[in-house]
Amino acid sequence: MKYCFTAYGHPNILATHRTTLEITKDAELTKKGDCIIAVAADFSIQRIREIISSCQNGKIRLTIETAGIKEEVIAVANKSFSSDKEIVLRKGAFISERTLGTNADKAAADIDRALVEKLRNPERTVSVTIQML
Repeated sequence: MKYCFTAYGHPNILATHRTTLEITKDAELTKKGDCIIAVAADFSIQRIREIISSCQNGKIRLTIETAGIKEEVIAVANKSFSSDKEIVLRKGAFISERTLGTNADKAAADIDRALVEKLRNPERTVSVTIQML
């Protein structure tokens, strides 16, 4: 089972945070949001919760793709994810309502710099896919 949604780039995307990665529904971004890799996301919390609840081994894959460049992040699904505004993946084990996954194999700082450069274009559409493993 998988779920795809769209987000967008933003000129203030830095993607330098070493422990988290975030996608937000907010359209604006300051440079303080150094974990954010995409904005203006149109995800459905209900669809994401369907994926999480049907996840057999507890692991999910988040795929970010734009301009022909793709990055995948594997994490342990947080069954209590409940944010309708932000999706956060964390390298550590901290859980909050915004945490989609923990023990992720990548954070924002680990994202391919060529992809990050493309994500700085506000007209760039970003395809995001969440799927169970």
